[in-house]
Amino acid sequence: MGALAGLSAVWAVPTEALGSRLAKPLAPGSGPSTLDQTIRIGSTSRGSYRILAPAPGQSYIPRVDLTGVAPGPARIGKRRSLFYCGHFSDMHIIDAQSPGRLEPLVAFSHSLFGGAFRPQDTLTTHVGAAMVQSVSDLHESPLTGAPLAAAFVTGDSADQMSELETRWYIDLLDGTPFVSNSGAPDVYEGVQAWSETYWAYHPDDPAGDWFGDYGFPKVPGMLEAAVTQQVDSGGLPSPWYSVYGNHDTLYMGTFAVPAALKQFAVGQHKYYNWLALGLGYVQGWAADTTGITRAWNAVSTNIGSLYGSKTVTPDSGRRLLEQTAFMEAHFTTAPNPGPVGHGFTQDNLTSGRTYWSADVGPFMRVIGLDTCNQIAGPDGAVPEEQFEWLRKGLAQAGRDGKLCFILSHHNSFTLENDAQLVTEPQRLIHAEELIALLVGNPCVIAWLNGHTHNNTITAHRRLDGSPGGFWEITTASCIDFPQQQQVLEVVDNRDGTLSIFTTVLDHASPVEWDGDLSVTGLASLSRQLAANDWVESPTMRIGSPLDRNAELLLPAPFDLSRITDAAIEMAQAADRARIMAWESGWPT
Repeated sequence: MGALAGLSAVWAVPTEALGSRLAKPLAPGSGPSTLDQTIRIGSTSRGSYRILAPAPGQSYIPRVDLTGVAPGPARIGKRRSLFYCGHFSDMHIIDAQSPGRLEPLVAFSHSLFGGAFRPQDTLTTHVGAAMVQSVSDLHESPLTGAPLAAAFVTGDSADQMSELETRWYIDLLDGTPFVSNSGAPDVYEGVQAWSETYWAYHPDDPAGDWFGDYGFPKVPGMLEAAVTQQVDSGGLPSPWYSVYGNHDTLYMGTFAVPAALKQFAVGQHKYYNWLALGLGYVQGWAADTTGITRAWNAVSTNIGSLYGSKTVTPDSGRRLLEQTAFMEAHFTTAPNPGPVGHGFTQDNLTSGRTYWSADVGPFMRVIGLDTCNQIAGPDGAVPEEQFEWLRKGLAQAGRDGKLCFILSHHNSFTLENDAQLVTEPQRLIHAEELIALLVGNPCVIAWLNGHTHNNTITAHRRLDGSPGGFWEITTASCIDFPQQQQVLEVVDNRDGTLSIFTTVLDHASPVEWDGDLSVTGLASLSRQLAANDWVESPTMRIGSPLDRNAELLLPAPFDLSRITDAAIEMAQAADRARIMAWESGWPT
């Protein structure tokens, strides 16, 4: 009764209503997921352009890579939920009108620079809103009914380090409404509206551009709808935590940012010609330090004498964030669902350290790493100083009897970057050594990451080959097809094993786009556009059935009976009270 009164007071929900909800036993959540329906590329619509179609759902597939034995059937009736959470990665929120973007590079090489421009670039916030809604709709586990306790974001939240992009991604997860426009109010100023950009998709009339030739549809009004409508995701009902991605650290996720590019990002000239772009601010990466060149660039930037560019409305919100500024942005956030900083703390801001550790609920310790290289290159590594910090943290987690999730942007296939400053050398830890550390600490049960935009699940066994280890869970992205994220649940099978259930989610928008230009309709259109990427292989990113809806079994790292049913019920009561507050619009 005391706990009920306390939760009612904290979340400003009626005591009687809360008591009634808590008195009801948990029941599987009814929100849509790929357990019920999947989405596949369907028939050709026009030319080579293909539309999407619904397909049957996919049940959980047990994976015993780490146990080596078939799971006991009795576990189904005995299992209890320990932790239920969401996993976002590679949201790639884009300000498509920024002069700092390098879209014309696709005309130089679409295969090399395909990420510089995608036909769905103006629709990323709409996809983000639909994805947040999808996770929120499944705020009760589809397996046990356990309430959503937290959500984790494993990087590449902003596409090009923009302050606006970072703000929009935070607002999406917080549920703060905004209009995803920059520059002139209610006007799209960018490459998708300019006749010179034959390499871009022109939705008002694609005739004559690359995408029109492929068969992309005519969608008049898409750009206007994208930059004039208020985007409101509804926000998450649970605390969320974030780590750096390479696109949050380097420009295009690859390059350090020269001063010239910082100036262009907030300026009034936007390029449409790749050669002019190369002769303009891209040369800022070169060692061109002559006074005449620097003076010419300064004059060109300010008075507009550069060819291959157009004048657009400048916007100071497009500034490119420095390393610490990305963390600082997470302290400007709605009070709910929290926490302020979203994993980053005041100590991170003071010290400049970009990694963190936090207890999320009474049983789970989450360690957020920064695997991004700050010098050059899209792939990552772990600096030795951070690696030693992690070693000590894992040892402490084991002593504390915590289950551990590791969060990072890069996965084990992309931790080989060796770039570093000659003046500040530090040993960089790559995948093999990191995996050896994680697998040597039984408290680590899962490593969540992204980066490759594919659904992938990898088992890492103990080095001596005996049963045990941890699961590496890589989720897809919100920018490339299939535009999926996931929810995960840690379950005690009460037989000496744990199961981690992974459930892939499509964003909450119609499978078949029907011409709707609302926020939800634009999200649906974005997924269809992304499915028609003729350079990459969209269907490969879906992953195999073993990489999607799966039951990932592993030996329990310690005697889980130390976690009492009463403690679990208390934690879930707190989560259910918070969800009630979210449903009511949060306490004022």
